[in-house]
Amino acid sequence: MPQAPLSTQELIEADRIERDAVILKGGGLRRILLVSGLNFELRSEDEQNIALGGYQNFLNGLDFPVQIMIHSRKINIDSYIEGLGTTQASEENPLLAELIGDYRAFIASLVAQNPIMEKKFFVVVPYDPYFADAGIALMRTISSLFGKKKPSADAAEQGESLDAAFVKLDEYTEQAISGLAQIGLRAVPLMKDELAELFYNLCNPETIERRMSA
Repeated sequence: MPQAPLSTQELIEADRIERDAVILKGGGLRRILLVSGLNFELRSEDEQNIALGGYQNFLNGLDFPVQIMIHSRKINIDSYIEGLGTTQASEENPLLAELIGDYRAFIASLVAQNPIMEKKFFVVVPYDPYFADAGIALMRTISSLFGKKKPSADAAEQGESLDAAFVKLDEYTEQAISGLAQIGLRAVPLMKDELAELFYNLCNPETIERRMSA
């Protein structure tokens, strides 16, 4: 008999959100930073080299791994286009009304051919209490390659309290924020509701659109 497909909840490693961080089923902690973008192409060659050097220094300065994630989300501008139509209808100057109509038609045609996407950049800061030792972390990686079941434990079971684990996570978070600031990037930790929204959007990519209003 074929196995029933796993539910989304079973596939996701996250167990719960606590203290504005994600607690994994295995006991690890993850804090997610929303990071501002940098228009690299508009920078001069010297500025680009400085940015690349700063990024290299940022990665080399960390003594823990980070995950960099880009989340693309379609922007729904139907209400924006409808608002332009309302503005056009109420405009008393015929010339301005015609210009608004042309602009509205141009935007509608442009979006029909090329959907507008919003991109957000995230850096995931981890702390795994029972894998803090590099040697143990290496053994975990090797074990995963051979399909062995990874250990499941929480911080308390490994002799480290959850409070102490969060102290270490906070240290890692501050280190990451400081390193990104040196490149000229502003990083802000996501709060509980923002984390919940992010996970919902990631699990429902076809149905979630951000609406742009006029």
